[in-house]
Amino acid sequence: MNMNYEITGATKLTALLGSPVAHSISPQMHNEAFRQLGLDYVYLAFDVKPEDLKTTVAGLNAAGICGFNLTMPLKVHILPLLDELTPAARLAGAVNTVIVKNHRLTGHTTDGAGYMRSISDEGHNIIGKKMTLLGAGGAASAICVQAALDGVSAIDMFKRKKDSWDKTEEFCSRTAAETGCTIRLRDIGRDYLLAESISESAILTNATSVGMAPDCTSSPIPDASMLRRDLIVSDIIYNPRETLLLKQARAQGCTCLNGLYMLLYQGAESFQCWTGQEMPVELIKEKYFSQEP
Repeated sequence: MNMNYEITGATKLTALLGSPVAHSISPQMHNEAFRQLGLDYVYLAFDVKPEDLKTTVAGLNAAGICGFNLTMPLKVHILPLLDELTPAARLAGAVNTVIVKNHRLTGHTTDGAGYMRSISDEGHNIIGKKMTLLGAGGAASAICVQAALDGVSAIDMFKRKKDSWDKTEEFCSRTAAETGCTIRLRDIGRDYLLAESISESAILTNATSVGMAPDCTSSPIPDASMLRRDLIVSDIIYNPRETLLLKQARAQGCTCLNGLYMLLYQGAESFQCWTGQEMPVELIKEKYFSQEP
């Protein structure tokens, strides 16, 4: 461990781009990992709106950044700015990690792998079982792809029926064809379809921003009675630690998981992409992560 960790003239830059980002614990997580391993890197967070992404990425690339993460709402907006995609990112149609080598930008997604590892880390096995997935954005797509690749038997993806419906339906069909998982797109506005899907599923996953701070009074489900005691309820939001959905689930006796461990493990995969080294996840987990609200 480098006890004299400090910024130098040779320090390599990594970053988080998104909006909002002030709440993120990614800078603490990555910078502590750099310190523990004695790596001359730093990780900063930049609040970037979609309309400013192109100029921001061009500037960071010109300045020699070696990689960066993307969070909402930029995981799809980054796609036209990249030179290539990894197979997982291509299938998901979303990117949360960019690797920069010789000023070429490669888009990758670690969200899905981080999510699936967070579930197994808590001792739950959802392989061969059904998932109800709320949302169809970048994180939801990545989770859908990785869950299908890992062997979840069926996924019902719920979203609002609007202009992007056909594009999402094509994503579901393509992912199903390439993975062998049964994937259906469903209208989240039809409560009976949602209730039916949840009743058949081992896990309900909220991959929308509904319930995220500062709007902590909303839930993506219309009725808590849809939740049953033996259901795993997972929310990828970690601010607040316990969303309204998780409060509803806890009251119904469900197993509840927030988004902290997904953040940890997707971050660990990004860390390895940039540095070639394993993040000391147990140390980082102990210092910064708790599933308690």
